[in-house]
Amino acid sequence: MGGLENGATNNQNSSPTTTKPTKTSLSPDSMINLDQGDPTLFEPFWRKMGDKCTLVIEGCDLMSYFSDISNICWFLQPQLGDAIKRLHRVVGNAVTEDRNIVVGTGSTQLLMAALYALSSPADRHPVSLVAAAPFYSGYKDQAEFLRSGLYKWEGDAHTFDKDGPYIEVVTSPNNPDGAIREAVVNRGEGKLVYDLAYYWPQYTPITQPLDHDIMLFTFSKCTGHAGSRIGWALVKDKEVARKMTEYMQISSIGVSKESQIRAAKILGVLGEGCRTADSENFFEYSHSILKERWERLRNVVKNSRVFSLPKYPRDYCNFTGKYMDSNPAFAWLHSKEDIDWESRLREHKIIARSGERFGASPKHVRISMFSPPEAFNLFLERLSAIIDNTNGNVVT
Repeated sequence: MGGLENGATNNQNSSPTTTKPTKTSLSPDSMINLDQGDPTLFEPFWRKMGDKCTLVIEGCDLMSYFSDISNICWFLQPQLGDAIKRLHRVVGNAVTEDRNIVVGTGSTQLLMAALYALSSPADRHPVSLVAAAPFYSGYKDQAEFLRSGLYKWEGDAHTFDKDGPYIEVVTSPNNPDGAIREAVVNRGEGKLVYDLAYYWPQYTPITQPLDHDIMLFTFSKCTGHAGSRIGWALVKDKEVARKMTEYMQISSIGVSKESQIRAAKILGVLGEGCRTADSENFFEYSHSILKERWERLRNVVKNSRVFSLPKYPRDYCNFTGKYMDSNPAFAWLHSKEDIDWESRLREHKIIARSGERFGASPKHVRISMFSPPEAFNLFLERLSAIIDNTNGNVVT
């Protein structure tokens, strides 16, 4: 998953201004997987935290299905709900007052729960599901996997022209291109789900606390702990929250309590680091890594006659108190040449995800910025070689 390579290290000392990446100890024949967004890049920070995030769970602990039967989401551990609210208040990225928190096995399950909650078996036709292209490639896969009669994937919100009810997923910052998004269709019969997996200070300036009916977040992209499989939804409407909880009850009878209390512990440590001057701030740490990587990638691409990267406006971040650039989790690499660049990069032992998977052209590829340091160095080295060849019109 996510470009892991044998022999990868955690060295972060490369200069942000280096145009040509340093050599690595990886084999020249190593395949670099930059397809998946596996955030193990942040592991060194949490290793430094040592016992601050350690939990001891005894054999008699957490045996019941139930956490809080007075809560709509009866399997939500109270300490996780409290930690989520505290962190959002500290970061200032989402309104939590008068919201119902629904916990899920990652935001993937929560999206499916939201689709279930927002559709109706009484409707004659499936409700249309759309997202503005380029959209996250997983939405189509998730919507079509069970062949549900409740909803139907209809593709790009920009071209959607059917009458009747619809659900639009708004991803902001967007995956794959990092853009800040708003709803596109804007009709009275529509319902919106905001996927805010990357609305955290390491990826983008936090300009305001967002206040939407359904907002999805995920532990994996907030802290890097993808393996815990924890996500949460902030939901205004109690009936929608109840139906989302019903989906969880039917599909998995709740969410692991061990994962929840681990997430609560780590979110608490993260929040404390933001509030205390003498503590290490995870968001500053992860932002510095992504910023350095983006600077190095842009230094390579600026020499190309063929490739380009999106430009993001600087904006004031309320969390940091200063103007910041966006440093998305993925690079949306575009080529002027009419070539299937996923296949071409694979010839150079680079695995990326084609723009076609995102409702865009194969002249686009999505590159994960989460890869281990040596894999990222080797990627820049190979990309530089490709650019040198294309500039000389000798594409191999």
